[in-house]
Amino acid sequence: MNLKLRFFLPSARIIMLCFALLFISANCILPKNENETGTLKLSCVEVPRYMIFCNDTIDIRRYDRHERMDRELMAFSFMHSTSIQTIKRANRYFPVIIPILKEYGVPEDFKYLMAIESACNPLARSGAGAAGLWQFMPTTGKEFGLEVNSNIDERYHVIKSTHAACKYLKQAYYKFGDWTSVAASYNAGQGRISQQQDEQYTNETLDLFLVEETARYVYRILAVKMLFENPSKFGFNLKSSDLYPQVKYRTVEVREDITDIARFAKSQGTTYALIRNLNPWIRRNSLHCKNGRKYIIMIPDKDEMDYNPDFTIPYDKKWVID
Repeated sequence: MNLKLRFFLPSARIIMLCFALLFISANCILPKNENETGTLKLSCVEVPRYMIFCNDTIDIRRYDRHERMDRELMAFSFMHSTSIQTIKRANRYFPVIIPILKEYGVPEDFKYLMAIESACNPLARSGAGAAGLWQFMPTTGKEFGLEVNSNIDERYHVIKSTHAACKYLKQAYYKFGDWTSVAASYNAGQGRISQQQDEQYTNETLDLFLVEETARYVYRILAVKMLFENPSKFGFNLKSSDLYPQVKYRTVEVREDITDIARFAKSQGTTYALIRNLNPWIRRNSLHCKNGRKYIIMIPDKDEMDYNPDFTIPYDKKWVID
């Protein structure tokens, strides 16, 4: 490759990135501070002295906790596209998962755990093979009642995976007796947290010396809670029309094999793509009902499919500026 061209290409990428950031700023983000000349001055979200998580007060005054929290607040402040899209998607999925959390007696703050696990994306899949809103690994998903195979993968089922997550969280609470340890165990595993508590002679999870990913985990939950409680503080000024509305649908109960879901979709007045979009737990163009097991398939409401931002209702009014 020509040497001049080799140096030119990275510069071009940088220029394109700058234009993209300007576009985001113009459409979704207002400056946090401006000086007299109108020049943007970036500022950091202030680290609180205390935070409430699952009705427990967490003291963040100590230097190590303060700096860990500061790191996560900066990440969510300047990770613009992911932070914004997480809030947009939450408007669709929080109304689905929160009633299930309440049904199991799991504190509502665990909706923020789901948000950091998947950015509220039901199709999320990690490099390690975790999948869905709650990022279950195949073995753990099966352990908590999800069907996981090449044809059906209920880790991608919004409702069923939330039930499975609640079962895990309640089991962990019976083991630890405090929700902060439960949250950390969702990342590291119950055995690892319990082992480290024994070896380090403390049940205070935030005082444990852990691998970096787990050490950051609870602080990330706290940071995203602050983000959702006041997006404008992070510089994100969204309108109601920016949020993703819930999709209206009807359901069809299936007890027999469907050999061709594309044909089934057409018979229901919709398309294969839309069936897969609303039912991502279906992994093939067929559905096998083993041992008479029934499945509930969501069919989009044909008359309510068009996007109408004028009627998008925010789940939480704090998310928007209008």
